[in-house]
Amino acid sequence: MAERSTAAVDVADNSGDEPLAAKADEATTDGTAEAQDTTGTKPQDTDGERISTEATLPTPDLHSGHKLARRYRLEECVTRLDGFSSWRAVDEKLRRAVGVHLIPADHPRARSVLAAARSSALLGDPRFVQVLDAVEEDDLVYVVHEWLPDATELTSLLAAGPMDAHDAYQLVSQVSQAMAAAHREGLAHLRLTPGAVLRSSTGQYRIRGLAVNAALRGITSDGPQRADTEAIGALLYAALTQRWPYEADAYGLSGLPKGVGLIAPDQVRAGVHRGLSELAMRALANDGATASRQEQPCTTPDELAKAVAAMPRIRPPEPAFTAPPEYQRTTYQQGTYGRPPTGVTTQPVIAVPPAPLQSRTGKVLKWAVSALLIAALGLGSWQLAETLLDRDNDSGSDDTTQTTPESGDNKPRPAAKPLRIAGATEFMPSGTGISEKDVPKAIDGNPDSAWVTKRYLGYANFGNIPNRRDGSGIVVDLGSVQNVTGIKIAMYRSGQKAEVLAADENASALSSLSDFPKRLTKLATAGSNLNEEFTEPVRTRYILIHVTELPSDGSADGYRGGISEISVLG
Repeated sequence: MAERSTAAVDVADNSGDEPLAAKADEATTDGTAEAQDTTGTKPQDTDGERISTEATLPTPDLHSGHKLARRYRLEECVTRLDGFSSWRAVDEKLRRAVGVHLIPADHPRARSVLAAARSSALLGDPRFVQVLDAVEEDDLVYVVHEWLPDATELTSLLAAGPMDAHDAYQLVSQVSQAMAAAHREGLAHLRLTPGAVLRSSTGQYRIRGLAVNAALRGITSDGPQRADTEAIGALLYAALTQRWPYEADAYGLSGLPKGVGLIAPDQVRAGVHRGLSELAMRALANDGATASRQEQPCTTPDELAKAVAAMPRIRPPEPAFTAPPEYQRTTYQQGTYGRPPTGVTTQPVIAVPPAPLQSRTGKVLKWAVSALLIAALGLGSWQLAETLLDRDNDSGSDDTTQTTPESGDNKPRPAAKPLRIAGATEFMPSGTGISEKDVPKAIDGNPDSAWVTKRYLGYANFGNIPNRRDGSGIVVDLGSVQNVTGIKIAMYRSGQKAEVLAADENASALSSLSDFPKRLTKLATAGSNLNEEFTEPVRTRYILIHVTELPSDGSADGYRGGISEISVLG
C-alpha cells in the first residue's frame, strides 16, 4: 500500500490546507482524510493566502466499478474530503491508469475547479502532471489527469533522510524553473507541498495539482508568486535538513524548536551546503531577514530560478569505492583433515639438507656440468639464428614469385568506397521539422558544419514532447537501390542515443519508423563517431540515421544533439 500511495499521482492530497506557517492537516496512507488536533489553528490569511470557510458538503456517492463517459472506470478511492473525492481509475479506451477528481456540479467550487483544470491543460508543460480531460456531465464535474506509477513523492524521499547537495540543487532548480514558466502563463499552484512534488525514475521532478489543487479547496492568494516562492523555499529547507521550517510539524517532518524563529539550514544540521542554505533563506525570509548577508530576497519563482542559475553548479558525489575483501589463503590443512588425533603430540620434522660437494671429485663434476651447459646454450643459439635467417629468405622469395590468385572464400573483399548521396531530408514522423534548412550541412563533406537540433528542457528524449515521441534524425537518399556495406557518421556531440535503419528496396513514401524495417546498427549511446561495417551488403536506397535521445548541453536541464557528417559505403 505504501508503494501505491507514494507513486500515485493524486493532486488532491490532504496535507497543508492551511498556510505554510500553520499546522497542516495530514492524510492517511491511502489518501483518506484523517482527523487532526487543530486546537489553536484556524483558516487565516498569510501574505494574502485565503482559505474558504464554506460548510462541509457531502462527497459524490460513487463506488468502484462506476464508469464515467463510458470510458473511465473507477477503481479505488484515494481521497474523500470537503465535498470532493479523488480516485484511481482506468481509461478503458487507451488501456492506461489515470487519476480522477469528482465534485458535484452544484458545489460552490465546481466552476473554479473546471476553469483551473482547463487552464492547466492548456499549459502542456511536461514538468507538470498533465490534465487529460475536464468535463461537466450528469450533475458531476470530473477532472482526469495522468497517473505515474514509477514516480515517488518528495514526502517519501524525505522520510528516508535529508538529501545531499546535488539532489537538493536539482530539486530547487527544476521546481523553480517549472513554476516560473507557469506564472508567465498566469497560473499559480498555491499548494506546493512535499506531496505535490514527484521524482521520476530518471531523476526528473514533476509537479502535480497546478491550479487544480488550490481550486478544489478554495484557496486563493493576493500574492500568488510570493506564496509559491516561499513554498519552494520550504521544500529546499526540508530537503537540506529533514525539518519543516516552522514550529508546527507537517508532512511527516518535525518543525523547528519553539521560540527560536527561522534559522538557516546550515545552523540546523552540520554539513549543509552554504550556498543552498542561503538560497532557502532568500526564498523564505522576504521581509529583510537576509539583509545582513547583503543578499536580496527572492519574491518570485523567476527570481529564485535566476539565483539558482547564478550559483556554481553542484556536481553529483563521486561513487563510493568499496575495497575488495582481503585475500584469505586456504590450504587442505584447514579443518580436521591433516591434524593429529586429540591428545597426541608430535615433534616437528627438521629437514636436513644434503652435504655440499666439497670434495675434489665434486668440484670436478660441477665444472664439467657448467661447461656442458655453456656449450649447449651456444649451439642452440646458433641453430636458432640460422633458422630465422632461412625463414626470412623464404618469405622474401615467396613475395617476389607468388602470382597465383586466391579464389573461393579466401578471395579478399574489395575496399569499400563512399557512395554518392543524391539528397537528404529531416526525419519528421510528426510532420513538424526541427532544423530542416541545416540538413544539407550533414552531407556537404565539411565536418565543421552540422545539422543541430533545438535546445530541449527537462528530458533527454526531445523534452518529452508528444510529437517527438519517435525522435528525429536524417533520411539519406542514394538516388537508386545500392549495395550498402557500411556507414561512417560524425556526430555533433557524444552521448546521443542513435541507430541506423534502412528501407526496403521498393520503398517510396517514407513517413514513419515502420517504413525502415532493416536494422543496420543496434540502438545504443554513440560516441563522437558512429561507424559500422556490415558482414553482408544491404540492398536499399533510403537510410535513416535515427536519434532518440539527446545529450546534455552543459546546462542544468538543457539537451541538444545533431549530426555533422554522413558517409555511406558500398
